[in-house]
Amino acid sequence: MTTANTAITDQNRADAHLIWNYHQMGHELTPCDVGIGLGSHDLGVAEHAAKLYHHGLFPLLVFTGATSPTSAARFPRGEAGHYRERALELGVPDEAILVEPDAANTGDNIRLSHLLLDKHGIMPTTVLLVSKPYMQRRAFATCGAVWPEVNVVCSSEELALGDYVRSIGDEKLVIDMLVGDLQRFVEYPALGFVTEQHVSAEVIEAYERLLRDGFDSRSLIKNV
Repeated sequence: MTTANTAITDQNRADAHLIWNYHQMGHELTPCDVGIGLGSHDLGVAEHAAKLYHHGLFPLLVFTGATSPTSAARFPRGEAGHYRERALELGVPDEAILVEPDAANTGDNIRLSHLLLDKHGIMPTTVLLVSKPYMQRRAFATCGAVWPEVNVVCSSEELALGDYVRSIGDEKLVIDMLVGDLQRFVEYPALGFVTEQHVSAEVIEAYERLLRDGFDSRSLIKNV
């Protein structure tokens, strides 16, 4: 079993880069009716969402998320609440922000944001999903399953994998998260949680090598 203190090999890093690149959607940014910042442990999501707001990509921003084991200590008032506070610090006006404080997973993020917007009489046709860099594809595929009526653009901070690892401070954990997100594309389509996404043989082989090497703390097996 690989631990945080175990040396990570060049092959592990090469495999992680393949999966990191797979998770990026590469969407061209276009103005949308609303932005949705998906809650997580990463305050960079709020900062990037604020930047996009100031660039005129959307007039209204929803922050969504309760807390998780990885965010509870950092965001005791909830992910969405802390995201809102950071966006206000960065000059986003309060009237341009809605807060959805209850979502516990990505499906909830999308579904409850949709319900919140509907409650306010807002019916967008285009949505810009703002997430962690490695979560773009899962956000896209989840929205396709949960809210298929909207057209989706995905965006995140433009960070290389090495820069993201340095921002988190734990390379093993980051690779575990990449593997865990990819596993959901293998398992979740059959459950209706995400839309089917093509995964190349090269990416699957990288994923399987990393699992064999113990990068599995965020795998579904660990979270049953």
